Amino acid sequence: MLTAKQHELIRFIQQRLEDTGISPSFEEMKEALDLKSKSGVHRLISALEERGFLRRLPNRARALEVLKQPEDVVSGVKAAAPRPANDPVTLTRPAPRAAPPPANDVVEVPLHGRIAAGAPIEALEGQSSLPVPAALLGPGEHYALEVSGDSMIEAGIFDGDFALVRRTDTARDGEIVVALVDNEEATLKYLRRDAGMVRLDPANGSYDPQVYEPHRVKVQGKLAGLLRRYH
Repeated sequence: MLTAKQHELIRFIQQRLEDTGISPSFEEMKEALDLKSKSGVHRLISALEERGFLRRLPNRARALEVLKQPEDVVSGVKAAAPRPANDPVTLTRPAPRAAPPPANDVVEVPLHGRIAAGAPIEALEGQSSLPVPAALLGPGEHYALEVSGDSMIEAGIFDGDFALVRRTDTARDGEIVVALVDNEEATLKYLRRDAGMVRLDPANGSYDPQVYEPHRVKVQGKLAGLLRRYH
């Protein structure tokens, strides 16, 4: 049995999915249910997941799937009256469903070619743009790079992923950065400073760290998020 707030939330999510094809943001759910914080939304969603009403889709922002509705919603739908056996039936084609409007929380970020997650490759090959859910981006200026290679797979970064990068020229040890080597090659690695040298560590035991003198390496940004396409 669901609480009143759980009922209200699942109905709100279902209605938003039917209207737009996109689940609401945590901020929208907080306001719709008149909750004081987003943590209350997290608790409600977790409870609905445990009861089998909702499912969160992995590796996607704002991706909730309604698996079933509360019984009172289902039972509240009146069954159609039985049709006499000799009553003619008129078949009608359902009206096409309108395409959902574009989400208003998607932003375009510059896409600067490919970034190496292996041996360094030529940096910033061309430029286009990539639509990104705003929820994946924090404050600051961002750009995207397509990942090439498998040296960061143990950090969950795979060939073909899009790395979302916050532009900065400084980073702390242990952060994943876009490093420009000799002003020519860009690579995505963990940044370490060791004995006066800069070490770029992979997240794959098949690769060795890359060690450079500090003047040869420039931080171009820090990893802020990932986008992955499934084919």
